[in-house]
Amino acid sequence: MNDFVGKALAKLEKLSEEQVEWVFNNIIEQNDSFDCVLESLSCGLIIVDSNWHLMKINTAARFFVDIDQGGAKDLCIWNLIKNEEMCSFLKVLAQKKYTHDSREFSVVHGDKTLFLVVSVVPFVRKSNIDGSIITIEDVTSKRQQEILSHRMENLSSLTKLAASVAHEIKNPLGAISIHIQLIQKAIKKKRETDGMLPDEKFLEKYLDVVNEEISELNSTVMDFLFAVRPIQANFILDDPDDIIEKTTDFLEYDFSQSNISFKLDLEKKNQKLLIDPKLLRDVLINLLQNAKAAILSCEDGRNGVLVLKTFEKDNHFVITVADNGCGMTNDQCSKIFEPYYTTKADGTGLGLTTVYKIIKEFKGDINVQSELNKGTIFTISIPVPQKETKLLEEKAN
Repeated sequence: MNDFVGKALAKLEKLSEEQVEWVFNNIIEQNDSFDCVLESLSCGLIIVDSNWHLMKINTAARFFVDIDQGGAKDLCIWNLIKNEEMCSFLKVLAQKKYTHDSREFSVVHGDKTLFLVVSVVPFVRKSNIDGSIITIEDVTSKRQQEILSHRMENLSSLTKLAASVAHEIKNPLGAISIHIQLIQKAIKKKRETDGMLPDEKFLEKYLDVVNEEISELNSTVMDFLFAVRPIQANFILDDPDDIIEKTTDFLEYDFSQSNISFKLDLEKKNQKLLIDPKLLRDVLINLLQNAKAAILSCEDGRNGVLVLKTFEKDNHFVITVADNGCGMTNDQCSKIFEPYYTTKADGTGLGLTTVYKIIKEFKGDINVQSELNKGTIFTISIPVPQKETKLLEEKAN
């Protein structure tokens, strides 16, 4: 309300009917203008009173958040919003009397996943906090651009090397395969006529070996291409502790048959990371299967223990996977993520390379520490997607 209208209302009793009508028309016009501005914002806006009851909501907020506007007016906002994670976030703010905070959420809207930043700031009236303003910003395009940019940069030199290796190997393989087929046809034809060729097993067995080697080389090339091609990740905000629990539950019976048990020490703060849940599960399974092999390779037949721990440090979510297996030397640790390097007799040397790629796709990092005959610890560090602002306790009115 402008100063002129405020002064006019203070002298309302002294105004004529025409002047009173003008003042109220001016107030209505200002209120309509305020509503138009509110509805025109691309950012979602929800205003609640000091009891967190809904006062105002704009069109953008209705689009982003599934809200029950038919609910009772005396219900708190978290009883009207249908997204459970947002409800929990707002409820905690109210209980702890935080006036400033923000968090990122992923929501399914139709056939798309949207990334939304929900921020809460005080609603100040006459120098007193009289409620809260909840803003909802769509950062989906920004997140997708960050992911795309990261994919373009990720392991580009290794991808070029893979393409070069594949080109150099596949062409001669194709020529060898064609010529062997021609030899086989010629041998078959000759044997069916004058029968002057050596015994069937004398020549064909060598050709069979060559064919097997060609197939093996081709498989190696395909595995290498799989290890270096860009990861196709479907990012959402998900709880890594929940993924760890489900993965260990899935593997528990199989590992128990080898006298290997799990010990979980999880933070359990419902922290959300921008990850692909399926790919993180693949990472965990790969690390746990490697740990199982390391334990079983110990000659003393020890009972295996796998300890998975999570915690937050320096705006990163940390996952550690520790085993009491045979361990590795420092030289082995330094090479463990390199393509085709393996400490297992039947390993391809590509599993941990893929693990490394996935964690890098998450903009995280992974390292390993090991000691011979004592065990190995893999440490994964993934950035927390949101940085919480400084929290201020609500001042009493």
